[in-house]
Amino acid sequence: MSDYAIHIENISKQYRIGLAQDRPDTLRDVLTSGVRKVGRIFRPKNEGRYSDPGHIWALKDVSFDVERGQVLGIVGRNGAGKSTLLKILSRVTNPTEGYGEIHGRVGSLLEVGTGFHPELSGRENIYLNGAILGMRQEEISRKFDEIVEFSEVGKFIDTPVKRYSSGMYLRLAFSVAAHLEPEILVVDEVLAVGDAEFQRKCLGKMNDVANEGRTVLFVSHNMSAILRLTQETIVLNEGRVVMRAPTPEAVDAYLNMGLTKAGERNWSETELAGEDPAFRPVALRIRNPKGQVADTVVAAEGFTLELEYQLNEAISGLRVGFYLMTTRGEYVFTTFDTDDPGLYESFTSRPAGRYLSRVTIPPNLMNEGRYLVGVNASTYRIKRYFQDDKALTFTVDATGAPGMHWPEKRLGPVRPDLDWKIEVVEN
Repeated sequence: MSDYAIHIENISKQYRIGLAQDRPDTLRDVLTSGVRKVGRIFRPKNEGRYSDPGHIWALKDVSFDVERGQVLGIVGRNGAGKSTLLKILSRVTNPTEGYGEIHGRVGSLLEVGTGFHPELSGRENIYLNGAILGMRQEEISRKFDEIVEFSEVGKFIDTPVKRYSSGMYLRLAFSVAAHLEPEILVVDEVLAVGDAEFQRKCLGKMNDVANEGRTVLFVSHNMSAILRLTQETIVLNEGRVVMRAPTPEAVDAYLNMGLTKAGERNWSETELAGEDPAFRPVALRIRNPKGQVADTVVAAEGFTLELEYQLNEAISGLRVGFYLMTTRGEYVFTTFDTDDPGLYESFTSRPAGRYLSRVTIPPNLMNEGRYLVGVNASTYRIKRYFQDDKALTFTVDATGAPGMHWPEKRLGPVRPDLDWKIEVVEN
């Protein structure tokens, strides 16, 4: 038997855009089609050239394997093809091209209430979903009480689900998908709906499912959930697999997509439209100890952050600062150029002119990883002149940092060189 639960080769899915279905199915469809035909007759010939019918590839040449018992994350921007991929794997839709193998029963939770019949009660839908998964009535009955207890909709279990709220739909749909024991569980944004307490229950249950050795494909925009539940993650972009890596590395790459990565950020006048003209940022730079602009710095050597800016008029009480964050949005520290009382007194008022505010990050402070610099220029509690929360990203290389002889990744954004002592108290 194959060691893979899922094997797909060059899966592609193409959709038509701008075209109605070929044959109207209802009176409403017939009337709509007739109105569209009349509109096309009287439309100017050059109008609508940008809305001509065409095609779009939601997925293109996607290939990967999922081992039995693996919990695989899938991340990507809206429209990257995540949901289309899961629908193909769940046999909701067929691929346009490509080949795939699925070894085992698949339980899917693609959106709230998928597979539920609105006229049936919650009880009847539990048995219906179990039958769709190929389970015997005895198997479903054995799990029934556990499903209802987890979903917390026992009071309404004999009510048609069309009367359920979206939260009740979610609770029952997730509970059914997680408890009916499919070999492969496919979950798409189950945490997008529901209160915080139920989200924690879902995460805990998915953790249990993973520990039972079942295969899980988990799509989410909740990076904390992806990091907690998966060891490996696929990054999709514009319908293609751009990366498959250990989850922390894949999440960092996904969060970095579209951010400046050259060690220097320059603002154009177009980007500054609408900002206060009194303060104009010119460039943000990361410099290594040699003074070179660098995208990657060494933790053991330290580095410098500098902002060049133009004041078009005198400003009193100005402070220019940096927010240093991980690419997951965790703040590391905040610092301003007038934190020192002496500098604050010296630069209480800054005349119009060109300035450079620079701060040195000491050696052996930062841990390895990718970081984000935000910029703020303001007068405390009076006025904000400029702010860019995602101005620049850079990488810290841990070569030579304390503890590198241990082959492990240190947790946290800082890795300080602390003063330890070891004493023999008794021998």
